Amino acid sequence: MKYGFDACGGRAARRGPIFRAVRLIAVTTLLAGCAASDDADVIRLGLAGPIKETAGKGMYQGALLAVEEINARGGVRGRPIELVVRDDEMNRELAIEVAREFRDQTDVVAVVGHLNSGASIAASRIYNEPGNGLVAISPGATSPEMSQTGEWTFRVCPSDVQQAAALAEWAYHDLERRRALIVYLNDAYGRGVRDAFTPAFERLGGTVLSADPYLPDLIENDRTLDPYLERGIRNSMDALVIVGMGDEVPGILRAARRLGFRGTVMGTDGLMGIEAAGAVAEGVVVSAGFLVDRPTDAARDFVERYQARFGEPPRDGSAHAYDTVMLLAHAIEQVGTDRKAVRDYVASIGNGAPAFEGVTGTIRFDENGDAVGKSVLIGVVQGGRVVSVGESH
Repeated sequence: MKYGFDACGGRAARRGPIFRAVRLIAVTTLLAGCAASDDADVIRLGLAGPIKETAGKGMYQGALLAVEEINARGGVRGRPIELVVRDDEMNRELAIEVAREFRDQTDVVAVVGHLNSGASIAASRIYNEPGNGLVAISPGATSPEMSQTGEWTFRVCPSDVQQAAALAEWAYHDLERRRALIVYLNDAYGRGVRDAFTPAFERLGGTVLSADPYLPDLIENDRTLDPYLERGIRNSMDALVIVGMGDEVPGILRAARRLGFRGTVMGTDGLMGIEAAGAVAEGVVVSAGFLVDRPTDAARDFVERYQARFGEPPRDGSAHAYDTVMLLAHAIEQVGTDRKAVRDYVASIGNGAPAFEGVTGTIRFDENGDAVGKSVLIGVVQGGRVVSVGESH
C-alpha cells in the first residue's frame, strides 16, 4: 500500500506499543516518485520523523525534492537515491524501533532524522551502537543534549542554546520586554529551550516569572493551560514564550488572547507554521535557522523550486532536510557507501574537508556533531506569513 499524508497535517493518533509495532511494519518505503525497487544499484537513505504532522510532512518534502533533483542529474556515482521513510510519531519508543530497523537494513547507508529532539536522542543509542554504527543527521533536533549523543549523530540546525539566546536578545533589546512567562512542551526540546532562554534573558536584566510544562496528550481543550496564563497576566508579563511544535500551539496562543494578553508571543523554530492559525498569529515572533525570505540566491532558488513542486512554501525543517540529503549525497560521492567511511567524511566537513554550502547556509561540524557558526533568523508573522526582521550569528 502507499503511505498517505493527512492533507491538513493533523497530529497522528497516540496509541499503545502493539499498535505502533504494527504501524511500523505497515508504513511503506517511499521513493522519489516511483514504486519501491529491489535493485541493488540503488543507494538508500532512511528518513524518520513525524510524517503525518505538518512539520514532518515538510521535512519529507524537502528531502524528496533533494532526491528528485539528484536523480534527475544522474544520481550519485551513476546510482539513484531512494528514501526509506518511517513515521516515528515523535515517540521515543517508536523512534528506537525505527532506528533498529534502519540499522539492521544493511543497504541503508545513512539516516535523515529524526526531526524532534526527544526522538533523535532516543534513537541515537541505536545509531551509536559500538561496532554497528549508522550515521544519522537531524534537520531539527535542537536540544543541547544532542551534543552528547555520540560520534555517529549530527545535526544541521542551530541548537536551542543559539536560538533561545537570539530570541532573548530580540525580546529584551529590540522589543523592550522585561517580564516573560514560558509555557513549554515537557520533552528534550521544550526543556532545552527553557534552560537556554531563562539564563540568557535574566543576564540581560529580564525576569522569567515562571516556566510551566505541558504534555500534549493532557491538553483537552484551549482552556487547559488557563491557570498558567492567568498567573502570568496577573504578574504583568509582557512576553509569552511558547515552546512546542504540535497542534496544541495555536490553542495556547488563542487562550492567551482570549484571556486578554496583548503582549508579545514568541518561540523558537517549533512555532514555524503558526501563521496558518490566521489573524490570532499576527505579530508572533519566531527564531529559526531558515525563513523563506532568507536573502541569498541559493535560498531564493530553493524556495521557488519547493513551491513549484509542492504548492506551498517550505518550512525550516524542509530546508534543513534538503540540505541533509544533499550533504549525504556529497559525502557518498566522495567516499562511497561504506557506513564508516560516510561517517568519517561527514565528521570532517569544515574540519579537514571543505565546509558544505547549503540553502540554509554554510555547514561545518564540530567534534560533537553540531553545525557551528549557523546564523539564527528572527521572523515575525505579518499578513499571514513569517517575515525576517533580524539575524544573529
